[in-house]
Amino acid sequence: QVQLVESGGGAVRAGGSLTLSCVASGITYGRFCMKWFRQFPGKNLEGVATIDRDATTKYAAAVKGRVTISRIDAQNTTTLHMNNLRPEDSATYICAAEFDWCGPTVQYMYRGQGTRVTVSS
Repeated sequence: QVQLVESGGGAVRAGGSLTLSCVASGITYGRFCMKWFRQFPGKNLEGVATIDRDATTKYAAAVKGRVTISRIDAQNTTTLHMNNLRPEDSATYICAAEFDWCGPTVQYMYRGQGTRVTVSS
């Protein structure tokens, strides 16, 4: 059974930092591109960052310079470190796995349930 379990969400003040983690099980982790999405209430998934099998990273313009995605294949773990958070970053952050190399941003094979981030002004 495939599971992607996110953790690390919470409530912070604007300018603060959070580190989100995603632990995958049931997949050969190193064969997957890993992604972080976010979802605002009533909206579609929005890409935040991706990290490919060779650790190549890409970031959405809205978060570039404030977010770092990383992966530890030996621990099946993907991390999203977020700095200088803004109220508009408040959303549910969702980890996802796409088989093989990273493709279109919102494409994925498996996803987690998400972790909530709330940023107050």
